[in-house]
Amino acid sequence: MKALTCGRVVVGDGAVVEGPCVVLVEDGRLEAVGTAEDVPIPGDAEIIDASDRTVIPGLIDCHLHLTQWNVLTFDNYRVAAFEISPQLQQLYALLHAQMCLDMGFTTLRDLGGNGYAGSLAAEMVAVRDAINLGIHAGPRLVVAGFTVATGSHLDLIMPRNAIRAPGVTADGPWGLRELARRHLRTGVDLLKTCASGGGGTDKEEPDVRNMTQKELDAIADEAHAANKRCACHAFTPEAQKMAMRARVDSLEHCVFTDDEAVKMILDTGTPLVPTLAHRSDKAIEQRRAAGTPEFVLEKMKRIQPLCWETFQRLHAAGVTMAMGTDTQIDPDMGGNAYELEIYTELGMSPAEALATATKNAADVLGIAAGTGTLEAGKTADLVALFRNPLDDITVLQERRSIELVMKDGSVVVDRRPGHPTRSAVHREAWDWAKPC
Repeated sequence: MKALTCGRVVVGDGAVVEGPCVVLVEDGRLEAVGTAEDVPIPGDAEIIDASDRTVIPGLIDCHLHLTQWNVLTFDNYRVAAFEISPQLQQLYALLHAQMCLDMGFTTLRDLGGNGYAGSLAAEMVAVRDAINLGIHAGPRLVVAGFTVATGSHLDLIMPRNAIRAPGVTADGPWGLRELARRHLRTGVDLLKTCASGGGGTDKEEPDVRNMTQKELDAIADEAHAANKRCACHAFTPEAQKMAMRARVDSLEHCVFTDDEAVKMILDTGTPLVPTLAHRSDKAIEQRRAAGTPEFVLEKMKRIQPLCWETFQRLHAAGVTMAMGTDTQIDPDMGGNAYELEIYTELGMSPAEALATATKNAADVLGIAAGTGTLEAGKTADLVALFRNPLDDITVLQERRSIELVMKDGSVVVDRRPGHPTRSAVHREAWDWAKPC
């Protein structure tokens, strides 16, 4: 048994236990969480001293793309997209996942990727399985398969005239059912689809409809038939309404909305994953450095204030939010918590923002029974911080302030004074993998 001593515990459901506190861990699970007075330490327990630090649940990013363009290792994303094998990209995806774990993200939902050789779903399933088997250190991965139509937003991530591998897209309800079934056979945890245009692809505008209602219904139905979930990229009100009719399980982005869409979102209880960091000035500049065409950057800047306004509108209406960053080229792998800073700037309290990356995120992923809050019986995923994020959410972006990360009861990161530095990423690899 392990006994972690700390100053306070932020449970993740709004409760805070002021210390001194004790967290007992046995066989990878939380045995007890409470004050030192209420939770005695067994005599044979291994003591993990986190002094007066604040302990929070392991963080969760519900929307990122670990295989996308080797963002930390290539100066030009077009080169990365066309001059690297899927096998090597798979290893970069593992590195990217480890960089997020090093910053306290113990669970990630990877929403898919395609390259010149086709879908990278099988590669990401293998990364997930290798982590689960203990072959490599890494965060818990929830892996999606792109299930999209020809000429859709996600088909246009690659330049329009690039050679496409067969079987990456499909058309019509039965064609998309077949593509969904192939992804599910590969072993993905959920399906990701796209009902509207987006902000970062060739000259496609966000209000372009990507598929018919029957096509979207078919994808969501196939996911649910396999007891899986369906996430839907939905920039526009019409895309959101289509997604609600299809009963998708999460909305991604929502740059624009209207009263009818808001009502449908509330009536269905569908959560939103906002991905605002991807729309920030910081992201735009990183894309500019990576060689993104200027017209794409102009479109991203044009829709930025609309992203902020829609977020505030949906938050005020009471829509459930779960953190997601859309990290790919931008922002930095490992810098995911910048998303939470934006939420607080737009009106969320630090406690609300933290809940989007813990309890709410676990709900969206369907894993809330095992993680997302620090409660007895749940998986021992936690982070010990030098400062309290409820006072200043930006502490989650400071690598030096993230002193200890535990996943499944094992310490995977340890930067406490007087302890040998332990990191989820080899130090030379981190120094070498610079942002664009």
